[in-house]
Amino acid sequence: QVRLVESGGGLVQAGGSLRLSCKASGRTFSSYAVGWFRQAPGKQRDLVASITWGGGTHYADSVKGRFTISRDNAKNTVYLQMISLKPEDTAVYYCYLDTPLREYWGQGTQVTVSA
Repeated sequence: QVRLVESGGGLVQAGGSLRLSCKASGRTFSSYAVGWFRQAPGKQRDLVASITWGGGTHYADSVKGRFTISRDNAKNTVYLQMISLKPEDTAVYYCYLDTPLREYWGQGTQVTVSA
């Protein structure tokens, strides 16, 4: 059973920074893509950033230059470093693991950016 547990969310002022972490258990994730989605109230869940098993990254246009995704395969953990946060970054952030058979999702962590 794969389990993804996010941490690091919270309340921060605009311009501030946060680092989200997502630790996977139950399966080694080094061979798979992992990443982050976010969902604001009343909106769809959108991709924020992803990283392949080889380290290739992809970012949503809205976060390029401000967010950095990284992974530590030895720790089965993926990170999302967020700087210059804006109120529109407020959302629940979800970690995911993409395997050939299915995707796995974490329970989400709330990020709130005050103006």
